[in-house]
Amino acid sequence: MGTYVITGGASGIGAAIDAQLRSEGQKTIVVDIQQADIVADLSTAPGRTAAIAAIKRATHTELSGVVTSAGLGSHVPDKGLIASVNYFGSVDLIAGLRPHLAEHRASVLLISSNSAPMETNSAYVEALLAHDETRAIRLAATMESQPVYSGSKQAITRWMRRNSQAYAAESIRMNAIGPGYTRTPLSAAVENDATYGAAIKQFIESIPIGRPGLPQDMADAASFLLSDKAGFICGSMLFVDGGHDAMLRADQF
Repeated sequence: MGTYVITGGASGIGAAIDAQLRSEGQKTIVVDIQQADIVADLSTAPGRTAAIAAIKRATHTELSGVVTSAGLGSHVPDKGLIASVNYFGSVDLIAGLRPHLAEHRASVLLISSNSAPMETNSAYVEALLAHDETRAIRLAATMESQPVYSGSKQAITRWMRRNSQAYAAESIRMNAIGPGYTRTPLSAAVENDATYGAAIKQFIESIPIGRPGLPQDMADAASFLLSDKAGFICGSMLFVDGGHDAMLRADQF
């Protein structure tokens, strides 16, 4: 049995992953902005630094993996905040923990989205990948909310794939899952939003498997990718979306 750190583990997909791992006998440490083992604000550089230090203290003897599930949806009015939490809140955390992850031969699972392949503002994505948070926030303020969200997930997936080889050389296996529409408190807020609600309901109806995703669907996928059964899977993005990505991008894989 091992010890796993889960950011955003106080609710939604993160909470489901936390519960699944604990049901398997694993120890978990939740990092969130409230109601967590480690309370930290991942939207700011000081908050990320504090979280990294606290994680190192809590896992100095054992660390099996880190799941970056903290994130904000497209319904959040502060679009710059979406960029800060979804991208920098994950990438800075993993980069800051890199030597610690290598020491413990830990795995990393990033929570992306099946919206990651969508077209978005390429300058915004490149600003994220260039680690220019100021520019990314400035560009996000000029964009519609959905491309800000999907762009943050595209950037984090590209970052994972760009860095998977170097991390693997240090015994850090890194992958991502791309959830489709999943019924969580975050998605419920979008589904009930006056602006996006109608479109979201149509989107749900188009899911090939015939139902929206559940947090447990994501937790099962996460449990597998973190386990030794996935020991030869590295640098991969697993879509857990009821067939939506295959339907929308049949010839792209």
